[in-house]
Amino acid sequence: MDLGWEKSFRLERDARAALGLDIGLSSVKMVRLRKDNETYAVTACGITDIPTNGDNGSNKRKKQANIGRTIRECLELSGVKAKYAVCGVSGPEVAVRDFEFPSIPPEEVEGAVRLEASQVCPFNTEDNTVDYQLISSDDNKMRGILVAATNAIIKSKVVLAKEASLSCALVDVNGLALLNCFNELENPRPGHATAILNVGGSHTTLAIMSEDGWPFVRDMIHVGNDIVKQVAAENDMPTKAVRQILSGNAEPEQPQFRDGLERACKKLIADVAETLRYYNTQRKAAPLEKIFVCGSFALAAGFIEMLNKQLPVETVLWNPFDKIRFETGRNHRGLLQKNLLQKSGPAMAVAAGLAMRSI
Repeated sequence: MDLGWEKSFRLERDARAALGLDIGLSSVKMVRLRKDNETYAVTACGITDIPTNGDNGSNKRKKQANIGRTIRECLELSGVKAKYAVCGVSGPEVAVRDFEFPSIPPEEVEGAVRLEASQVCPFNTEDNTVDYQLISSDDNKMRGILVAATNAIIKSKVVLAKEASLSCALVDVNGLALLNCFNELENPRPGHATAILNVGGSHTTLAIMSEDGWPFVRDMIHVGNDIVKQVAAENDMPTKAVRQILSGNAEPEQPQFRDGLERACKKLIADVAETLRYYNTQRKAAPLEKIFVCGSFALAAGFIEMLNKQLPVETVLWNPFDKIRFETGRNHRGLLQKNLLQKSGPAMAVAAGLAMRSI
């Protein structure tokens, strides 16, 4: 199945070497790929934290300028000169839903999809962008997938890219980009569903590709930053110290640290378990065999083991760059980028999926 969404959120067409640009609340991640003979090679990558500068985010214009500077810094550190970027969206202002209705004339499909979106999307669909892809169609019925996102969230990505002198050539859905990336690299077995759990600082996404090729994407409210803040509060520690422990750069000073981490992860794990139950009920699909976990929080010490302990499905850490060649160069910068992807590749999975989109 093509998850490229031929019309989806397309803003410019003439872009041959776009970057995958994952703009989060706390960091910017960038990946540039080259495709040769159905295989991919990394030619550049980077990750840069967004400085807070004591700003609580109340000044929208200053916040945009700050993120724009961070994107430019990420590009400079990566040695990349680019004009176009592919950005991603996720969260409560984005929806991916399947639809089915009686067969109708082609010219009526778009209107029917927009009506369906207005009924199933959890936000006002009057000021948004809706796109769709038909999966099957015959004389009796049409089935497909629709995606919808508010114009506000789409515009925000366009503006942020513009702050860094980039043109946003395509806006994709993060969950679909992850599924596309997995399908391109891992060659999943026919007849088996694929599940990817992306746990970032500001968004958690569960994306599933069913055994018959239907995507299912749900974004959840509990995220990595919430877990860090709760652990910090329970242990009376600064969040920076908690992040250092979770990254393996420091040992926990208090024996109850791990217990606190498990308590802090309970809401997230409950969200994932509930979403899996909902998926199995709605799709009546065969049980999942494995969940591939990525995102910045997937690298937290002990997190994968915790998921394995509390979820009914085996979970494994997924680094998409294990299946991608490195062509970042043999100089100091290239070696640093290669080391970054080998160590922190799971955190760059969305950026890799965005970089694979055809423009």
